[in-house]
Amino acid sequence: MKLRLSLHRYVQDHSMDPHARACVSFLDESLNPFDRDHAHGHFTGSAWLVDASGERVLLTHHRKLQRWLQLGGHADGESDLAAVALREAGEESGLRGLRVEPEIFDVDRHWIPERKHEPGHWHYDVRYVVRAGDSEDFVVSDESLELAWVSIDKLAHAPDTDESLRRMARKWLMRSG
Repeated sequence: MKLRLSLHRYVQDHSMDPHARACVSFLDESLNPFDRDHAHGHFTGSAWLVDASGERVLLTHHRKLQRWLQLGGHADGESDLAAVALREAGEESGLRGLRVEPEIFDVDRHWIPERKHEPGHWHYDVRYVVRAGDSEDFVVSDESLELAWVSIDKLAHAPDTDESLRRMARKWLMRSG
């Protein structure tokens, strides 16, 4: 499986990352890890959607979670999480001409609290760099309260930024610098 190989390569380079080890273990031990109905949790694919200059990232003010986050969503049975990240980036932003890089950029395991008829569960989130095309004119989807292009440098240094966003911003700056 392509994801298994990619995750193992990622873990080799990030051996101290507890999120990476958790994702590999979950993949190795679960029968249907890409299915939203998996009781313990499931894989999601996210997009670190950067503009043409590589200096800004598109973030969503997530309607359900009430937080600023990267774009992304459920795999819904799809094991190609790069394709999931690309699909979700397009659906949530309305941007066309997006391109996804095939290698994993970041991983995160985070708890999703219980809501209505959905019990609390883990998201095993695999994140990919997605690059914007010529147009940066987004359209806000029903899943978002708002979208915004945000300076990656400011995101990396803002103390009130979600830790996983700050981690990705710092990774991006180290990679680009």
